[in-house]
Amino acid sequence: MTRKNQAITLSISEDNKKALENLALKFGKTWGDKPNVSKLIKSIALKELKITVNDDWNNQRIETLEQARKLLLDHGFIPEAEEIAKILIERSELKLKSVCDEIQKFLAKPKPLWRKNIENFIKQQQPFKLTYQDASENLWNFIVIHGELRIIEKHQYLVCTCEETEGNQDLPELSHNWTFRLDRIQEAVVNPVQLSWQPHLDMMEVEFKLYGNLAFAYGKEEIKEDDIYQGEIEGNPPYRLIKRNVWSSFWFFREIAKYWDDCEIISPNSLKEKFCQKLFNLNQLYSIED
Repeated sequence: MTRKNQAITLSISEDNKKALENLALKFGKTWGDKPNVSKLIKSIALKELKITVNDDWNNQRIETLEQARKLLLDHGFIPEAEEIAKILIERSELKLKSVCDEIQKFLAKPKPLWRKNIENFIKQQQPFKLTYQDASENLWNFIVIHGELRIIEKHQYLVCTCEETEGNQDLPELSHNWTFRLDRIQEAVVNPVQLSWQPHLDMMEVEFKLYGNLAFAYGKEEIKEDDIYQGEIEGNPPYRLIKRNVWSSFWFFREIAKYWDDCEIISPNSLKEKFCQKLFNLNQLYSIED
């Protein structure tokens, strides 16, 4: 004697039926490879799946998460931004159509394959060839033997050491290092090459002194990236000696330029001379003839 299950008829729209089927697939409630709504409902009844309120978040929480998503996106943290987007899109409180459309469009846009390949090669410490075309339609080829993804001035860059030096205007010790702003590369080709991975960027050890309030404020919380030594306050006037591994004179000068005369490069001489030349050019630009 067989026992027949009780039948329940659901009066729902086709869209709601599709939504239930998607939930059944999501939670593994299937018959073979097809979604089984009956299994989904049974799991809810047996409390194997928990139903929670999805409309109890206030506007401030929604707005804060959306701001966080945009900030992460601006800083190049795409996977983290995607996770917040997935949380937001599931909330019924997200009623503003323009925001919903923007998040759905963001989630629907896959990360370019070349970006994924770069990330994977860096994780695997696999040298690779990067080929891309710039805005002037010039074709560039680089053999990357060390690469890092860094956030510089709110943008994500591929910072790397390459075999190529042609066109690089840095000091000879750093002429193999390049920075590529990833959001300015529209399309690229990335392929592995059979070379050895270099453990770090080409570096130059630099000593510089910080004066005044900057000397007291610097490094209060933690050692900054690439710093290898932070001295104590000493001397009169007081200063703090910093030693840092520098991989680009351009980005180093860009950082210290905002400190004006509160920062003094001590060594190496080649870097001091390059900075002095920039100061000389600046003086020539602004010099006033009698």
